[in-house]
Amino acid sequence: MKFRRQLFKYIDVNGALAMLSKGTLQFTNSFYFNDPFDCHPSLIDFSSSPSGLYGPEFTNMIRETHKNKYDRLRERTWICSLSKINDSLLMWSHYANNHKGICVELNMAHVIKYLDGRYGTIVHNAGVEVQYKNIIEKPDYFKNRVGDYLNYQISTKGKDWEYEQEWRLYIIDPSPRYMGMPFKPKKRKTYDWKITRVYPVLGGECFEAIYLGAMMSDEDKQSVIHLAKKLNKNIKVYQMTVNPDAFKLDVSEVVQDA
Repeated sequence: MKFRRQLFKYIDVNGALAMLSKGTLQFTNSFYFNDPFDCHPSLIDFSSSPSGLYGPEFTNMIRETHKNKYDRLRERTWICSLSKINDSLLMWSHYANNHKGICVELNMAHVIKYLDGRYGTIVHNAGVEVQYKNIIEKPDYFKNRVGDYLNYQISTKGKDWEYEQEWRLYIIDPSPRYMGMPFKPKKRKTYDWKITRVYPVLGGECFEAIYLGAMMSDEDKQSVIHLAKKLNKNIKVYQMTVNPDAFKLDVSEVVQDA
């Protein structure tokens, strides 16, 4: 299994202040993602149900029984989207409020210790790397291993998104007890889908560094640095700046103590 020690979270100032003040990591329900193909059930092929085992009259019933489980996978899955890089011009623009936000460097060796099985039915705490494709190469539900089609549905996106260089943590059927979600005591779990985000709590050591946006205000910088140092006194602080000779960002460490 692949593992990256550092991954990055781009976020605007308001999100950064909330994250650093509480030491949380945001997971978003995948049904509300801005890509309509994201985690879509049509990414899996359910057409070849094993009718020979039960007789042809049960073929459709078998297919629909299994397919229904994954039709709702988007609604049951919360994802934390991270990136392999911290200097993407597009990522800073799209997810860090036009370079006015921050990028957080996470130490994944520490993160995985806090994201364990108590948070949901299935918790992928080390991350899966998103694969970017031009065509949908549907895995066969009845022939592939569970991990093959599960990860494919959760971590496959179109080539247009390749600039994100995304890694994903995910939780399926998060526990209301730990995630602070509404729970209605019926025969089966019923979630309030208006709750689109959940926030597992991490230790301060998980937050290894913060990168301040090139267009961030001085006031926001001071607020973010203050909370970051309070969360982890050893956290490193870096400033992103516009390179005068190329379309790229430079980074320098902020040595002053705020």
